Amino acid sequence: MVSKEQERIAAKVLDCAFIVHSELGPGLLEKAYQMCLMYELQNSGLYVESEKPLPLMYKGVTIDCGYRLDILVERDKLIIENKSVQEFNAIHLAQLLNYMRLSGISLGFLFNFNVKSFKDGFKRVVL
Repeated sequence: MVSKEQERIAAKVLDCAFIVHSELGPGLLEKAYQMCLMYELQNSGLYVESEKPLPLMYKGVTIDCGYRLDILVERDKLIIENKSVQEFNAIHLAQLLNYMRLSGISLGFLFNFNVKSFKDGFKRVVL
């Protein structure tokens, strides 16, 4: 279930992602898009964290496996997984789904900035 607050945040995030893609276009490294998206999100008034560690809970034990969320928005409202690839594949979606399950966050975006038109470069995922 996605709250009204999450929907409001999601709309801002999409607006920011479209701005970044329209300014930069395809062909850059994932990190460049991530840093520019962070800039836009912060300027829109959202609290964002980059490369946020995500531990794995296994049988009551916290295990640091090195998982990192590309961008976490408003502490626990939305996860953004950024890519700059030729096309999405199943592993990209699986990665986002696993991050959402591990964190308990019900809304995520998978962005691929390496596309001609950004409308072809994002997937919204709800758990």
